[in-house]
Amino acid sequence: MADTIHAYTGLSPAAFFTILALMLGAYRLVSSMFVSDAPETPPMQPPPPPPEPVQLGDVTLDELRVYDGCDPKKPLLMAIKGQIYDVSRSKMFYGPGGPYALFAGRDASRALALMSFDHNDLTGNLEGLSSAELEVLQDWEYKFMEKYVKVGQLVSEKTRKNADDNECNETTTTTTTTTEGNQDPERHKEEEIKEKDTTAETQVD
Repeated sequence: MADTIHAYTGLSPAAFFTILALMLGAYRLVSSMFVSDAPETPPMQPPPPPPEPVQLGDVTLDELRVYDGCDPKKPLLMAIKGQIYDVSRSKMFYGPGGPYALFAGRDASRALALMSFDHNDLTGNLEGLSSAELEVLQDWEYKFMEKYVKVGQLVSEKTRKNADDNECNETTTTTTTTTEGNQDPERHKEEEIKEKDTTAETQVD
């Protein structure tokens, strides 16, 4: 190889490699002067923390479905055995595009017990489940109780309607009682006027 280098360049191998190294160094120096540095990528900001869970109380299945993550302004909720939990802190799992997104806004009791992703199993109906499947569901419930905040419970449409009717009746009764109580002073005043008129007539006679 030394003979080849000397034959083609007339230089010794040491001189040849020294010149080659200097040329590479000069090339890198010139290149760095004309090539601008790539813009620095700003550090990724962590996502904002989810809002504090809000207690909702009694919720029907239809009302629960609006908390499936499609509306970013609403919390992410799901139910297990009739109890509703706020799972907003695990949006990467239960939010849109997550592996368990179909459970959000639903009672996923049966699906969790069966480890099923079938939409037909998104129900609170536990009929026909084996003892082993019920144990699986119990484990899921314990995990949710430890990790998430319970914000309400599922009720039927009939129960909700009866509760609303009772509340309406109580409001009507309270309003009627208040109105009657406010009328009592007026009646008392009228009676006093009548008594004065009767007394005056008696004195005249």
